Order: sequence, then structure tokens, then C-alpha cells
Amino acid sequence: MTGCDALVIGAGPAGLMAAGELAAAGRRVLVAEARPSPARKLLMAGKSGLNVTKQEPLADFVTRYDTAWLAPMLAAFGPAEVQNWCRGLGQEVFTGSSGRVFPVAMKASPLLRAWLQRLAAAGVDLRTRWRWAGFDGDGFRFDTPEGAQVLHPRVTVLALGGASWARLGSDGAWVPWLQGRGVGVAPWKPANMGLAVHWSPPMARWFGTAVKGATLHAGKAVSRGEFVISARGLEGGGIYAVSRPLRDGAALVLDLMPDVSGAEVAARLSRMKPGESTANRLRKLGLAPGTAALLREWGRGLPLAQAVKALPVRHAGPRPLDEAISVAGGITRDSMTDGLELRALPGVFACGEMLDWEAPTGGYLLTGCWATGRWAGRAAAQR
Repeated sequence: MTGCDALVIGAGPAGLMAAGELAAAGRRVLVAEARPSPARKLLMAGKSGLNVTKQEPLADFVTRYDTAWLAPMLAAFGPAEVQNWCRGLGQEVFTGSSGRVFPVAMKASPLLRAWLQRLAAAGVDLRTRWRWAGFDGDGFRFDTPEGAQVLHPRVTVLALGGASWARLGSDGAWVPWLQGRGVGVAPWKPANMGLAVHWSPPMARWFGTAVKGATLHAGKAVSRGEFVISARGLEGGGIYAVSRPLRDGAALVLDLMPDVSGAEVAARLSRMKPGESTANRLRKLGLAPGTAALLREWGRGLPLAQAVKALPVRHAGPRPLDEAISVAGGITRDSMTDGLELRALPGVFACGEMLDWEAPTGGYLLTGCWATGRWAGRAAAQR
């Protein structure tokens, strides 16, 4: 084991992709995974349908990322390549009405099983319960079921994830080890996260209710996605789509009837009987009960027409980092070469959520991890 050509630390989507590229180049690859089984976050994400990518022109696709750093990697492995790769594993895909792409099987487990079989056939040695414990001189020290192990590979690819969902393996424990070797790491921030809300007691009956059809405005960002009222606050794709400006301090405003002008809302209200209850007025406007509950929660003191078209959301900021779907922050661009090699640690590469990039949900995150893993694996094989 100490004589392996290539070491990959982390068996998530990025790490497994890097391992495949190294094996395809004829390298002897060992993948070290801290958890009892690989790709746990991938399996969790696929429970409700594995969104592998987004079907849209590449020129539009790359603009969804907060940096141009990934552009060449996405050009080499973007939406079309992801779909063909899935088909190559025997997993046919389909595109939904929103442009999101899913395996026909929907779940992540069939794709992962086929992928692991391919890697095993290529000679990739996957070791689970191998937890990286930092550096040992110029070697990598691991805590394993067989005791401490120190590896001295020719090249190493780090694919340890970010700092959310620690129970699935991404705990950010690697940050001080890399910083201690001179690698720049930007501070972590939650991304694609929910908002904390301190609800009044009457809102409890609406926990679990989906709010559909509203438009969310946060700074210059606009989202028409669905979101959910939960005991912890607001969650779901509609919130995640505007999470970056919200995290940076922008106010959140809801338009509960985006297809109806403010003047028309006011006109409809004026035609209702004087003295009619607010609940009846909202029902006649066509607002769903859960949506009307939000208006009563946050619209007190506002003219009703104004509250319908521009409801200010009172929240307590982002939910904790570990609950976020993904993170911003990580290894900085100037700490790496164009091949994702760490300048301070020649022969060591990094990929996936370890890198400082951010993207929305909808297939962009997974495609980004695969694309950077492929890029790092190829560069490491060449080195």
C-alpha cells in the first residue's frame, strides 16, 4: 500500500471521478474513505431524485457559478458529457420540464453501484474507515481499522468535501493541516441554505406546508421557486436560489401574486364588501391557506394590497453551516495551478467542494464536483 502510485482521499463524487481518471491512465490507485461506505452525501441527495445536471446551453450553464475558475473544467465535462457518462454506466437519463436531468431510476444507488464496479474492474483499491489524520513528514497518516498507516504516494488528490453535513463526512477537519503547509483557505459560508425564523405560535399548524407561485426578491436576485414553511424557518429551492444575497445581508421580499399587477390587486380588494374579514379577502384573492398565513404573520400594519405584492420577510439569518446544502469558501484560486495542484504542496491536487466556488442547486453542484474531480485526476496522472 505504501507503494501506490496515486492516493485519493475522499470517496465522494469528485474523489471517485479523480480515481477513475488516474486508473484509466494506468496508475495504481488507492482511495481512502473515512466513512464505512463511499459517497454518502451523493446517496442522501439522491433519496428524493438524483439531479445530475441541468440541460441548458453551456454558455448559460457556466454563468450559474460565482467564478470563471471552473469554466474550462465545465467545458470539458458539462451537461452533455455528464448525461453521456451516466448512460455509459447503464443509467439512462431524462430531462424534466425545468431542464433538470435525472436518471430514469431516479435514485443514486444504481448509478453508484455501477460506478464502483467499473472502478474495481479498473483496479482501484477502495479502503473504508480510513480517516486522514494529517501529515507525517512528507507522508499522509491515516487512522485505520488495522492501526496507523502512513502512505507516500507519487501523487495525491484531495477530495474531502466542504464543511456542511459533517455526519456524512464533510467536516472541514483538513483546513488547519493545509493552512499549516501554506495553502490559502477562504472562510466557510453557508450556501443553498434555509433561513431561521422565530414563528409566532399560530404558525405551527402550517409547518410542512409548501408555498408555490410566489416570487422571492433579494437584492438583484429573483426566484419563482417553491419553498417550505418548517419549524426551523424557510427551506427549499426557492429560498436556496436567493441564498447568496440573503447571506450577504439583502432583505427578502415576497410577491404573493406575481402574475397580477399591484393595481389589479388593489382593484379586486376595493370591490369586496366593506368590513369583510382579512381571511375572506385573502381567500377571494386566491391565496392558498399557507401563503395567507405568511401574510398574516408579516403583513400586520401594512395596507393589504401592499402586503400581497411586497411582503417583507422577518427572519433570523441563515440556518447553521452544517445544515447547508453546500458551502462557499475553501481552497483559494491563487493557491492552485490551472491543473488544480497546490502550489505549496507539489504533487498534491484538490477538487470538489474543497475549492472556493459556489453554485445553486439544480444539478450545478454535482456537475461541478464531477468536472473538477475529472480535471484534477487527469492532471495528477500526467504529473
